[in-house]
Amino acid sequence: MSDIMSIGLTGVRAYQTALTTTSENIANAGNAGYSRRTTGVREIAAVSGTSHGSVTGMGVVVTGVNRAADAYRAAEVRNAGADLARSETGATWMGRIETALSGNKLGDRLTAFFTSARSIAADPSSLAPRAAMLETASSVASAFANTGAAFDGAASDLDISAQSAVNELNGLSAALAKINSGIGRSAPGTSGAAALADQRDQLLEQMSAITDISATIDAHGRAAVRVGGANGTVLVQGDSAGTVTYARNGGAVALAIQNNAGEVSALAPNAGVLAGIVEGAQRIDDAKQDVEAKARAFADGVNAVQASGHDLSGTAGQPMFAVGDPASQLTLTLHDPRGIAAAGVGAGVRDNSNLANLDTLRTTAKFEEGVNSLTTANAAALSARRGVAQAQTAMYDAAVSARNSVSGVNVDEEAVDLLRFQQAYQASSRVIQIARETLNSILEIR
Repeated sequence: MSDIMSIGLTGVRAYQTALTTTSENIANAGNAGYSRRTTGVREIAAVSGTSHGSVTGMGVVVTGVNRAADAYRAAEVRNAGADLARSETGATWMGRIETALSGNKLGDRLTAFFTSARSIAADPSSLAPRAAMLETASSVASAFANTGAAFDGAASDLDISAQSAVNELNGLSAALAKINSGIGRSAPGTSGAAALADQRDQLLEQMSAITDISATIDAHGRAAVRVGGANGTVLVQGDSAGTVTYARNGGAVALAIQNNAGEVSALAPNAGVLAGIVEGAQRIDDAKQDVEAKARAFADGVNAVQASGHDLSGTAGQPMFAVGDPASQLTLTLHDPRGIAAAGVGAGVRDNSNLANLDTLRTTAKFEEGVNSLTTANAAALSARRGVAQAQTAMYDAAVSARNSVSGVNVDEEAVDLLRFQQAYQASSRVIQIARETLNSILEIR
């Protein structure tokens, strides 16, 4: 009779644990990163030689709390998230380039400048069209300067974003090292171990959004992380985490990992925010260098045209622009409308032959076409990148859905389990009650 009571007691304990686990699942159904858990149970087999009659077992025992997870699907989520983060980050900096180019209307200002020169050709001795041309020249200088400043601002913001991402990655790496240490000390098959594994996977997913990682999980559940693919640089190993550093020189970004021994290795991200930043830095610098080259060529070309003609006083034309450092910082140096050298050398004040050289400069140098081509090429690349990001968003959502189908909590299923385990708990309690009543009856007979 004591065997029956013991069997009932094991059932009560086992199904109490199962009820607790199911309740935990329901309570965390909306908690991102939580993986569904189940209580593993097995029969307690009777010790050989102690079975009596039809007795074949001694009840049930909890083998542990099992965490529902699929390492391959979790890796798919990380990879898809890293690819998406790279595309979205790259699109962000392409958008800044687009704003810099189109927001300052550089192409329109160049067109207005060359158009104003033709107005002078109609009446070279009139001061009004000459003053209008200087106004458009000032607008061109401002447009070049503002565009260059916009690129500098974008590069500065990129540095801030990059350093923030690096700091976050370092924080996540240090946290993962601590989680690894905790997992190493926790008993397998416990709720604590499952909770630590949840935290580990959340950290890995957050890290993968910053840079592409390759994670391997050992038999104890500790994660080792490499950056840049399976053969990349080690970032986290056991309870040790490296430190990532960032530096930029123009369009060249230098990322490195320093481990606890002081050894430094280059980091070459292929995905994630950092990969998008590396690409963005190069694109911003390329666009800036292109605009600076155009500014220098424009100023030198216009100044050369000025030098080849005479102004209204009959003297050689003076430079109209000064090239700054950087070259996009143009300044207007000619402020007297009479100083525009419209006439050829030795010609009269009504001569406009030197203005033809401006038309020639416009045709050969193709400043407006160059700016428009740069703007159009960036816009096309931005549109393509956004299209890729949309496709990658769908892929990421599908990967998350596939992972959650394994590890996510289904409240309806948990409700059914809750009722099932409740009934089993009540039945086990009833077994104990009946065993006690039966035993009491036997004792009363005696």
